[in-house]
Amino acid sequence: MTSDDLRTAFGPLTDRAEAMAGPDPLDRISLRDHLVEVEIGAFQVERGIRQRLRFDIVVEVHPLGDAGDDVDRILSYDKLAEAVAAGLAAERLNLLETLAERVAARILREPQAERVFLRIEKLDRGPGDLGVEVVRSRREVGEAASDHPPRPRVVLLGGAAPGGPDLSILLDRPGGPLVLCVDGPDTATPVAGTEPAQRHIDLLALDQAAWALASRDARLLVVGTRTELDWALRQGLPSVWAPSKMVLDAVGGPEGADPLALAAWLAGVLGATELRLIGREPPDGFTAPVPVATGLPKGTA
Repeated sequence: MTSDDLRTAFGPLTDRAEAMAGPDPLDRISLRDHLVEVEIGAFQVERGIRQRLRFDIVVEVHPLGDAGDDVDRILSYDKLAEAVAAGLAAERLNLLETLAERVAARILREPQAERVFLRIEKLDRGPGDLGVEVVRSRREVGEAASDHPPRPRVVLLGGAAPGGPDLSILLDRPGGPLVLCVDGPDTATPVAGTEPAQRHIDLLALDQAAWALASRDARLLVVGTRTELDWALRQGLPSVWAPSKMVLDAVGGPEGADPLALAAWLAGVLGATELRLIGREPPDGFTAPVPVATGLPKGTA
């Protein structure tokens, strides 16, 4: 490795952008030393604490000629900060690599952006700064970022509904993708000495109930992550939601483990066409971000 290679690897991100510019360099905009405090990390000791992240972003942009001093015709610096905020707001992440991919993909949705150089560093883990650096182009990202899955129906099965005749009726009925939520296990869960531990136990019990429900019909697929959910929706497969991972990783998600609150939250996250409650009535004053219905759909009884 030459001294120039070392300078490019450990120097300012603009050095790498200049080194990779090619014979016909594009214009560049940059955001440096952008600090954000957030909960992130794959280790249990990183849960419940906030760490500082430092972002350096350089974006190659197509020159627009005479933009007329109009901020709406350029890629503004605010768009870079907004991409960081959006990448962090979707869910709690374990890996800087995942965050980097999401931020880069969001920036490349902007019509002016052609290539992104992105460095993210953790400042509070260990004696040094830990980081990841990526380069992504519009050609690599393609149109995947705008490929939204279809909107599902979310159904909470309560009481005697799980595994009963209502399950087959729901699965046999056409009407778009279906995501089932469970109302809780049949047996009592262990009692923990702290609220966080109890929440983990209760969520894991719902995961177990999801697996038990899926075993009743071979068409059902257990999903525990947003990636798995989106894939099942695109494939048109009925799924059962195991909520623990998504809920624990959510930013601003539900605080408890009440199945109805979790189902309503999921329906909002997925932009569901409706939240249907079977075998359970909503309490007085219950609201959800999507239309709520009860009982089997008309024409299926």
